[in-house]
Amino acid sequence: MKIQKLINFILPSRKWKIFAIVMSGIIIGGGGLFLYMLRAHTYLGDDPAACVNCHIMAPYYATWFHSSHSNVATCNDCHVPHDNFAKKWAFKGMDGIGHVMAFLSRSERDAIQAHSQSSQVIMNNCIRCHTQLNTEFVQTGKIDYMMTQVGEGKACWDCHRDIPHGQGRSLSSSPNALVPYPESPVPEWLQKVRKNK
Repeated sequence: MKIQKLINFILPSRKWKIFAIVMSGIIIGGGGLFLYMLRAHTYLGDDPAACVNCHIMAPYYATWFHSSHSNVATCNDCHVPHDNFAKKWAFKGMDGIGHVMAFLSRSERDAIQAHSQSSQVIMNNCIRCHTQLNTEFVQTGKIDYMMTQVGEGKACWDCHRDIPHGQGRSLSSSPNALVPYPESPVPEWLQKVRKNK
């Protein structure tokens, strides 16, 4: 009974109720279409092909695919924290929102550089996968990325610069990289209309 009174207070007339239903449908439908066009559902898994939804990632995918890491590690194995479930998904969500904002604002760089938080995650994952090497042989497993920033050691990629992405890491260096680009979400009939103009 109280809910009905609240609805009648917020939306006093039938016209307001119809307007609210139509606007809710537009917002929910538009949001769903936006998420579908962004292929947001593909990011819920670990398939590296999801990263190529954004064209700027093509050289990174191509160089990873031809590296020794492609047989043993996906993008998420290196670029997402593995401490716990919540931290993994929070980081993945925040990083994804940053990628979407860069893509929508067309502010992505030709050659992408990992920011400080991503670098910390990447180095932690290098150490996690190569624990035996880092603790028994070269004894660098006790440092982290932040220590390298103040000169207390080197980051893994300071020596292993070409692992796993190689040297060609920009669209201009590998414009014809063969990668599994996703199919266009635009319906075929609309593509034909666009081509005829």
